[in-house]
Amino acid sequence: MKSFQRLLAATAGLALLAIAHPAEAETLRLLTWGDYAPEAVIKKFKAETGIDVEVTISNNEDMISKLRATGGAGFDLAQPSQDRITGPQTEFGIYKPMDLSKIKAELFIPELLEAAKKNTAVDGKVYGVAHLWGTSGMVVDRAKAPDIKTFADLCKPEYKGKVSMRLKRTALLGMAFAAGDDPFAAYSDKAKYQAIIEKAGQKLADCKPNVKAYWTGSDQLLGMIRSGEIVASEAWDSTGFKLNGENASINFVAPSTGALGWIDTFALPAKGKNDEAAYKWINFVMKPEIAAQIVESSGSFSASKGSDALVSEKLRKSFQEAFPASVIANIKWFPAIPAGLEEMEGKILDRVSAK
Repeated sequence: MKSFQRLLAATAGLALLAIAHPAEAETLRLLTWGDYAPEAVIKKFKAETGIDVEVTISNNEDMISKLRATGGAGFDLAQPSQDRITGPQTEFGIYKPMDLSKIKAELFIPELLEAAKKNTAVDGKVYGVAHLWGTSGMVVDRAKAPDIKTFADLCKPEYKGKVSMRLKRTALLGMAFAAGDDPFAAYSDKAKYQAIIEKAGQKLADCKPNVKAYWTGSDQLLGMIRSGEIVASEAWDSTGFKLNGENASINFVAPSTGALGWIDTFALPAKGKNDEAAYKWINFVMKPEIAAQIVESSGSFSASKGSDALVSEKLRKSFQEAFPASVIANIKWFPAIPAGLEEMEGKILDRVSAK
């Protein structure tokens, strides 16, 4: 009897402790791009699942750096571009394979889902599934610079001090394609690739007098275009769509040599602690009505099937103007980056910056 009474007392004590110290809310630690996790979507997700979302804004280079430094710890879900997975995974082991049985495949555009699965596979295991997609090319005020059709056109003498670009690999690759080279085809031949990007790097260096400023954030770029300080810039298509809604003469212009196409993915960091919450977030944000909210926030279109029909008419028109069928057919999709190539590119870009 005394043992039973002691058990009752202990149980009551534990209940009181639980009331006094409620369990911490479950949290998903998300490493993602700006505008990919709008506050309204986070609130809806918590209301549906009870899970908090802790967002860390990042980019491809920073994601790799953060996850490499921790061996894949510190986050439960990351969103690298599809071409930034196989190299870092092979070299550093910063991700874990996806359990595709926990992904609601019916929510995805099949072609984009399969493309991301193929391009993020290592040793037969898939490390990423598609989320948002878009392209890099140019944002142009066509009333002021109607003849800008390629990256090389940004360097025309008449645009001295009137253009911008981000001094990253997209500008380097865009300049390579403008010179008639195919850097993607040379990925497997480092010597050939080095020669191509060296030439493109020299073109970027020669173009410096035309650059008002190298942009590092979207607000900076938007400000320069809105104020008329620049007439064109290397940029993402989403920037063009946003500005087109304000000024019909400005929009994204795909280079005649082809826009550079990307797919941002969902990937599981190797030492993430909450895979279940990660899968719940993936399936939640791929619902068409939720995906459309993220498209409006980010300006980039989603791999969610049917979401494009739910975005605003303004955004749909900007997209249709910039991407007729012929432009879509000419997109140069980023292939997976072999280990070592970004280091080669970084040295060239550092030299361009220092000149």
